[in-house]
Amino acid sequence: QVQLVESGGGLVQAGGSLRLSCAASGRTSGRTFSAYAMGWFRQPPGKEQEFVAAISWSGTDTYYTDSVKGRFTISRDDPEKTVYLQMNSLKPEDTAIYYCAANARAFTNVGLTTKGGYAYWGQGTQVTVSP
Repeated sequence: QVQLVESGGGLVQAGGSLRLSCAASGRTSGRTFSAYAMGWFRQPPGKEQEFVAAISWSGTDTYYTDSVKGRFTISRDDPEKTVYLQMNSLKPEDTAIYYCAANARAFTNVGLTTKGGYAYWGQGTQVTVSP
C-alpha cells in the first residue's frame, strides 16, 4: 500500500504563494514511488473535486488545468518520495482542499487528468486565499 500525506496548506492573502508537499511511504506490487505518475486535485467549497496538475512518472512531462497555468508548478523529488505544488499569484478562487494522488498503474501516464486514473489519495490540506 502507498500512503500519501500532504502538508503546506494554510491561509494566505491574494497574490501570495504557498508550496504544498506530498510525502509518500510504502510501496505497491514491488514498485517504488518513482514508478508512479502523481497528481494534485482540489475541491473548492460546495463544488466537485477537480484536476489541478500532474507530473509523469519520469518527471519529464507536466500537465495543468487552464486556470492555474503560469501560476502553479508541479515537481517531484524521487529520492525524497515527495511531490510538490508551488502555487504563486494565488487568487480567492484557489481556495479549496488540495489532495495529492498516485497513479493507479506503474510506468504509465494514463488518465492523469481524471480522478479515475489514480488509486491512492492523501487526506488533503486546506488552502484559503483571502481577498
